[in-house]
Amino acid sequence: MITTPRSGHPNQPYGATPRSASYGRARRGAELAPASSRPAALIPLPVFTDRYRDVTDRRLAARLAAEDLAEEAEELSPHERVTCRLHRRWMHQCVASPQHAIAVTGHRWCRRCEVALNVAVDELTGTVALTCARCRLPGSGPANRQVVRTCRASIAAVRAVGEPVRALAS
Repeated sequence: MITTPRSGHPNQPYGATPRSASYGRARRGAELAPASSRPAALIPLPVFTDRYRDVTDRRLAARLAAEDLAEEAEELSPHERVTCRLHRRWMHQCVASPQHAIAVTGHRWCRRCEVALNVAVDELTGTVALTCARCRLPGSGPANRQVVRTCRASIAAVRAVGEPVRALAS
């Protein structure tokens, strides 16, 4: 058993570091480290804000960029986002898209029937329901509960910001 000076871990190549454990802690609700304590590589870059320049809702664009940064820094799981990088919308507005059904993880998926679940989102009442079109049973399992939680958090985020701020037409 050889321990290298930099890694301090047996059987690990010289200078290698184990995968950061911060990803798991952040997923369980741990506080995010302040920007001043993060390495320079993780400090927000203009490239993320430029990516959403064409999004007219500037609060949505800012949240998209912030979640991109947190995801890149492994501080946020892609399944916990309240915005959708693919559709550039709040998650509850596009969760019914076929791209959001993931059979492998069980997100928006009926394991009994092996089909994507239908999604009903009521923004007025804040309710989210997942139902299988074949067996008519509600979606169950941890991944489907996570989809419901994420959609509810997305609705709450929209309500918290009020009416979207629109960019001025030029």
